[in-house]
Amino acid sequence: MNETIRISTCVCGQARCEATGEPILSAVCYCKDCQAGGRLIEALPAAAPVLDTDGGAAYLTYRDDRFRCVAGESLLKGYHLKDTSPTFRYVATCCNTAMYLKFRRGHWVSAYANRFETNMRPPVEMRTNIRFRQAETALPDDAPAYRRFPARLFARLIAARINMALGR
Repeated sequence: MNETIRISTCVCGQARCEATGEPILSAVCYCKDCQAGGRLIEALPAAAPVLDTDGGAAYLTYRDDRFRCVAGESLLKGYHLKDTSPTFRYVATCCNTAMYLKFRRGHWVSAYANRFETNMRPPVEMRTNIRFRQAETALPDDAPAYRRFPARLFARLIAARINMALGR
């Protein structure tokens, strides 16, 4: 069986990550941390956009064993919002491009969707934490939207963890 390989790259091409297979989820998050993290990175010199035009952060979420840095790993720097934050947002320091988010206690990586070629991005499956969305434009109707993190998201993460443990 041939699995899909998706490559994410920084703007200048020095940092590259590889994702194997289908993501656990393709989602846009509007939580306060994703918005604050996006603004933090976008404030870096010559940084590429992180947030969508309506303030959401679009991610492709992969199991840890299906995502890896294949070039420029030494260029990646982890940023967190506070010293106690369990989440790090990794940025390619060569061009200040946000590459992915890693929740320290989790078994997944959420790669910024805009780092993958457009034709390699699956459709958005859900929009989460829309209660924090600040845009005045209409919410896109391309996927179900949830005020919080839905049970469906946690079910997928749990299923991914079980599949990892079983070597599937």
